[in-house]
Amino acid sequence: MSLTVAVVGATGAVGQEMVKVLEQRSFPVGKLRLFASSRSKGKEVNFNGSKVVVEDLSEADLSGIQIALFSAGSKISKEYAPKFVEKGATVIDNSKAFRMYPDVPLVVPEVNPDDVKWHRGIIANPNCSTIQMVVALKPIYDKVGIKRVVVSTYQAVSGTGYKAIAELEEEVKAYVEGKEYTPSVYPYQIAFNALPHIGPFENNGYTEEEMKMLNETRKIFGDPKIMVSATTVRIPVFRSHSESVTIETIEKITAEEVKRLLREAKGVKVIDEPKENLYPLAIDAAYKDEVFVGRIREDLAFSKGISFWVVSDNLRKGAALNAVQIAELLI
Repeated sequence: MSLTVAVVGATGAVGQEMVKVLEQRSFPVGKLRLFASSRSKGKEVNFNGSKVVVEDLSEADLSGIQIALFSAGSKISKEYAPKFVEKGATVIDNSKAFRMYPDVPLVVPEVNPDDVKWHRGIIANPNCSTIQMVVALKPIYDKVGIKRVVVSTYQAVSGTGYKAIAELEEEVKAYVEGKEYTPSVYPYQIAFNALPHIGPFENNGYTEEEMKMLNETRKIFGDPKIMVSATTVRIPVFRSHSESVTIETIEKITAEEVKRLLREAKGVKVIDEPKENLYPLAIDAAYKDEVFVGRIREDLAFSKGISFWVVSDNLRKGAALNAVQIAELLI
């Protein structure tokens, strides 16, 4: 099998990671086409020992593409994803544009792979913070059910993009040199700080990112009753999101049973030896594919509660890898 595959938003942080993942997983790419804005037209990207020239999306002929991986933002997805579908491609979209459309599957391959079967040309990639959480929740959900989730996230600046990475670097440099630096990506300095603000605030006091974690979790599990209360925080880490998760289960389960379930789960790696100071770290999860789970313990507030720590590379499993895994399900 040999496919023509497109990456839209190919010069962005996630787009570049998509190209790497396609190569690393030996996805059957016969021809790779890379699309971005006019600013990136003509740039060359290495892929499987060859150079692929980036095309201007607004000028491109879209015919002949079978799978298109999108990571160019909601506006571009809404405008161009239907055009790709009209030309015969299946679109896997990393933006929020289609996630909550009832006729668009929202897929995490370790959790709800069968949902790809009812796609109508577009499959949505969930939010990065949702993906790693539901991968960890899935084995527990299947075993004893989950009533509610309380989660706080500690999210890397790469989730915002290259400009945020550069801003953190410049702020650290300015701090060390004793200079002033005015932030432009975030409303406040991110270096040596924590911003409890990801996405615009909604009328209920939660941010858009926090509501995504509720709504997307319900859709992925097909369970409108599961409750999720999230607080999402941006921290001065370049790569990998961390999450503190507490769940109330429907049936009682012990921490040891959870550890066993997660050790057997696909895509999960348990690192949980607290007496030896072994637990998941953002710096260790960077550039890796697994969802790392540790600090697994029975919760003290809920009689049927479990608390744990989840870390994963937001550019890989949280975005690019999950999209490519969806493409693998299609073939």
